[in-house]
Amino acid sequence: MNSIMNSTLCFIGGGNMAKSLIGGLIASGYAKEKIRVADPGEAQRQNLTTTFGIHCFADNQEAMEGADIVILAVKPQILQSVCKSIQNSVQNNKPLIVSVAAGIRSADINRWLGGDLAIVRTMPNTPALIQSGATGLYATAQVDNEQKNQAEHIMRATGLTVWVDQEDKLDAVTALSGSGPAYYFLFMEAMEQAAEKLGLDAKTAHLLTMQTALGAAKMVMESADDCTTLRHNVTSPNGTTEKAIQTFEDQGLREIVENAMRAAQTRAQELANELGGEV
Repeated sequence: MNSIMNSTLCFIGGGNMAKSLIGGLIASGYAKEKIRVADPGEAQRQNLTTTFGIHCFADNQEAMEGADIVILAVKPQILQSVCKSIQNSVQNNKPLIVSVAAGIRSADINRWLGGDLAIVRTMPNTPALIQSGATGLYATAQVDNEQKNQAEHIMRATGLTVWVDQEDKLDAVTALSGSGPAYYFLFMEAMEQAAEKLGLDAKTAHLLTMQTALGAAKMVMESADDCTTLRHNVTSPNGTTEKAIQTFEDQGLREIVENAMRAAQTRAQELANELGGEV
């Protein structure tokens, strides 16, 4: 088994997520000569070659020759057809398969690729595009410890990684960190709009909202205290923050958040069922 730094990687799909992973890997010292990308778009291949100096191919099979790890980085809707088109190459070489395609279960990927494969399924989120991502990972029984380390190293190129011990927990990861950035965008949007109604101009409201969100997140990341303690620390009795927090509590913010995340989890399960069927 090759160590990660000596492994040849092949990305099937050269879109934004692949580009982010490649950039992070190269920045961490990974040899560009060990990275290949297969993508049907000539402009996309040229962009990747110019940006990173890596080998790009129009043909999936050609790109996969000698690859130790194959990263499936195509849209979920076309993953089935892509897997079936590379099935023979995968079965001949038995590389580690890492999927970043949202919502597609490992059993379906394994079936489409011919079976008996080591597969790590991942659930990254959009901040991975700026190396600030949060990714959940799940490994099938065929994945050994060295392969788990390889997959984790790849996904850490875009931020934090966490493993789950059951695949269905990735649906909860989807509801939390996968969809989560949009929740914060919505809350920030609502804060900006409220600030304008309170008399601030749009630019000031936007700047203060962004910096407040960044500062709060940084405090959580750097503090030994949990969110509850930090909230209590800035909530003076009978002060302005307490009045605002009490309004959130009275109007059921916690229940709204839980209901929203359950809806996201349910939809993730539905999409897995829809996309996992045979075409």
